[in-house]
Amino acid sequence: MSAARPHYPVMLPEVMHALSPKSGELFIDGTFGNGGYSRAILECDGAYVIAIDRDPNVAATVAAMSEEFGERFTFYNGAFSDMSEAAQGRAVDGIVLDIGVSSMQIDQAIRGFSFQKDGPLDMRMAQDGPDAADAIAHLSHSDLIQIFRVYGEERRAKRCADFIMRAREEAPITTTAQLADLMAQALGKSGKINPATRVFQALRIFINDELGELYRALIAAEALLTPGGRLVVVSFHSLEDRIVKSFLRRRAGETQGQSRYMPESADTSPAPSFILPHRSALTASKSELSENVRSRSAKLRSAVRTDAPEWPTEGETLLPRAPSLAMLGKVA
Repeated sequence: MSAARPHYPVMLPEVMHALSPKSGELFIDGTFGNGGYSRAILECDGAYVIAIDRDPNVAATVAAMSEEFGERFTFYNGAFSDMSEAAQGRAVDGIVLDIGVSSMQIDQAIRGFSFQKDGPLDMRMAQDGPDAADAIAHLSHSDLIQIFRVYGEERRAKRCADFIMRAREEAPITTTAQLADLMAQALGKSGKINPATRVFQALRIFINDELGELYRALIAAEALLTPGGRLVVVSFHSLEDRIVKSFLRRRAGETQGQSRYMPESADTSPAPSFILPHRSALTASKSELSENVRSRSAKLRSAVRTDAPEWPTEGETLLPRAPSLAMLGKVA
């Protein structure tokens, strides 16, 4: 049996530069995982961390860090969109989010995140509620197409759904190997990307409501951060990065371009709630790329909170249109 891959905190030097922790400051690590970001912050003497994770399997790491850092480290078991509850009214100086599935979760076949290892078709980060097998078994043909097309950006989403609908009439699809083999039949094997990649990504995002969680976390961060507080988000695919980029650029007062043929109108937007140190996303260094394969697709965006009130969210449409997880609860 091969050894598990090392668990690198992605773009750690860049994250720490953007956070710039100081003694006495409080930080939220919204995606605790193996504790890489939390540890780096806590090693800045006098800094405090509230770590958040909805995966119960982080308990051993949490216990070890609690023993090592004492009252400077606290843990909240839940979704990072609940960071306001985790903070319990305390002023927050920095927030870091590493979006997506961790290498620890991928390495555990029983979690069902990867098609590279056979296991139950699960994919639940919190290990409760409906899983990916439920989605495959109960969602309609049209819903599966939308999920694969929107969340997986799979061009042949209809063909993938067609094969699933036929296969599930004959026998339940309950393992990662079954679904991966079915996608290989549907799409064929060509190029370096496994044909199941986008379908697995789509199901994982759907089952964990990852994009909704991300948007709600950004809103919570805007409300929690003190003036001068730093927000750092590391994302790994275009759907996540698009939401982060749109949210931060809007909050920084960068409105959509107006046609030069239209008369100028007064800007009625709220005052900017964030300042962007870098307008473009940062990517991993060459040295990290050579050591950490997960960093290849990483994009880091950061922002600094102003003293302006948080923006209203009514009518804001930053999330793509696709079936919601609530729909699965009604049909499962």
